Amino acid sequence: MKIMESLLLGSVAMFAGAGVQAADLPVKAKAVEYVKICSLFGAGFYYIPGTDTCIKLGGYLRADAVLGSSSDFGGNYNVSSQGANAAFNRLTNYYIMRAREDLNIDTRTATEYGVVRTYFEGVFNWTTGNFVGTNNGTGTTAYSGTLAAGANPLTGATTLYGSGSGSVNGTDGNTSGGSLGVYFAFIQFAGFTMGKAISQFDAPWTNYPGNNFDGLVGGGGTVTGVNQFTYTADFGQGITAALSAEDAAQYYQAGNLNMSGATAYGMLTGSYGSNAIGGSRSPNLVGMVRVDQAWGLFQASVAAHDNHVAYYGASETTGHPNDKWGWAVQLALSIKNIPTGAGDTINIQGVYTDGATRYNFQNSAGSTYAMFGSSGTAYQSLGFATAADTVYVTGGQQETVKTWGFRGAYTHNWDPKWNTAIYGAYAQAQYGTLAKTTLCGATGAGGVFGGLAGVTGCNPDFAIGQAGIITRWTPVKNLTFSADLAWTHLDQKYSGTVTPAALIAIPAKPAATYELKDQNSVVMLLRAQRNW
Repeated sequence: MKIMESLLLGSVAMFAGAGVQAADLPVKAKAVEYVKICSLFGAGFYYIPGTDTCIKLGGYLRADAVLGSSSDFGGNYNVSSQGANAAFNRLTNYYIMRAREDLNIDTRTATEYGVVRTYFEGVFNWTTGNFVGTNNGTGTTAYSGTLAAGANPLTGATTLYGSGSGSVNGTDGNTSGGSLGVYFAFIQFAGFTMGKAISQFDAPWTNYPGNNFDGLVGGGGTVTGVNQFTYTADFGQGITAALSAEDAAQYYQAGNLNMSGATAYGMLTGSYGSNAIGGSRSPNLVGMVRVDQAWGLFQASVAAHDNHVAYYGASETTGHPNDKWGWAVQLALSIKNIPTGAGDTINIQGVYTDGATRYNFQNSAGSTYAMFGSSGTAYQSLGFATAADTVYVTGGQQETVKTWGFRGAYTHNWDPKWNTAIYGAYAQAQYGTLAKTTLCGATGAGGVFGGLAGVTGCNPDFAIGQAGIITRWTPVKNLTFSADLAWTHLDQKYSGTVTPAALIAIPAKPAATYELKDQNSVVMLLRAQRNW
């Protein structure tokens, strides 16, 4: 037994010794790439492992509830001024809700030519509660005309407009869909900006001098960016200047209308003729000078817009008008830290356009209105208007539409957690002799519309006035709750009454007598937003 125990103990010792010797052998460790802070470009940047490029991730999550509109403030408010959503009847939406996640990716690399930067911002949306009714439920066709995408012309049917593709907000037949938007995607290098970015024409606050409301008139606003090729020169002390070629197709086409296609009843929906925009011929040419210092900011912007029209008719042989260049000029001023309180600001801007309407009635505000209200003398009242870039008639040349406007806001900080802003805007559109003669006759009592029975005044000029108030509460850093109340007034220049046989594309509206009258709308936005 002693011999056997000795053998076993020896074997254990031998294996144990071998294990210790194996553990003591040197082993080559695998290299580890640690994420390091990049202090070159400010807080939040980190080096991409293995590179000299720094990256920063950011964004926000937002929840909105909008009362009195079928469109979120982040979308095109104009849908509340046309069609079913301006009819103010049982087919009109009373609210809309939206959830949004915004993601932005900012990369920067220091080079011998300066910083190379790329920037991307995309949004994921889920929009609910938007049913568009198309009929009156009587079992017969409610109206004729061209319907919105997805709309059903048969009575008793409605169409769901949710998140997805196929309409302004998209159509969605399932509960897990959504929509993706690309706001910005650009490269900056050696003073050049290439890609989708805020227009150089815009003031730094774009559509928001102090508000959340997206649809203010009175200045340019490309809150979701516009494709461009820009060179910016930095002269130091906050003085910069830029020259830019910017895509006109997406945001800057208010319309080139052939009024030979205008009808009196089409005008009631804001259609003053056939829109005959031609193919893209030239980008918009923009120049900007800005002074941005501790006291505030001053900016002057100019833009040129080519109105390139297709043919008078369906064939090349019908001929076409010559191109007509339009232009716009804008001045913007921001005054910071005014005596009423720390951080208080005043932002104001003014604009004039001639054949470049979208630099005043910017894309998210729209420039076409057909709104209903009450009347003490007729079935209901109706106000309608539109502002194109140019108008013409078959065989003639383009005539520009001139506009001017302004907007601004005053923001007061009650304390570090509460602030309130009051804001307003005004814009006016003015037509020339050709338009007024064609639509209203030489004396305002003829033409396409002015000669209708009951019409006592005819003038396509109009104005939009807006006012609002917003209060924000930030209980903790980067979490803000806000309530924004906005009022819009359509000041149109038609008067009298009209009795159309049918109101094209206005659901459930009967053939009755309507008073031509100014209109109003009120919208409230309740928002919760967490930035990160």
